[in-house]
Amino acid sequence: MNYLFLGIAIAAEVLGTSFMKQSEGFTRLVPSLVTVVAYAAAFYCLSLTLRTIPTGIAYAIWSGVGIVLITVIAWIFQGQKLDMPAMLGLGLIIAGVVVMNLFSKAVAH
Repeated sequence: MNYLFLGIAIAAEVLGTSFMKQSEGFTRLVPSLVTVVAYAAAFYCLSLTLRTIPTGIAYAIWSGVGIVLITVIAWIFQGQKLDMPAMLGLGLIIAGVVVMNLFSKAVAH
């Protein structure tokens, strides 16, 4: 259940960040509201996750997966360009999250 809350937190953060760009500096009402509500949901679900998953581990997964998802969304929908160093960096982030989850004794399973 904790990883479900973490997944929801990640999805909400990705949604909020995606709409933040569309809010144009919080000058457009609907995207601004989506951003605020999504971030509130993200932090609430992250707080539920922190009841059992160590803070550093949960935050590393939350931020790492969020970075990768936001980058992919920006690449697909916003025309962001990804060069080889950017893709290598994203690969290292993914590898770090996988290594933590598969091999770290600090991760709560």
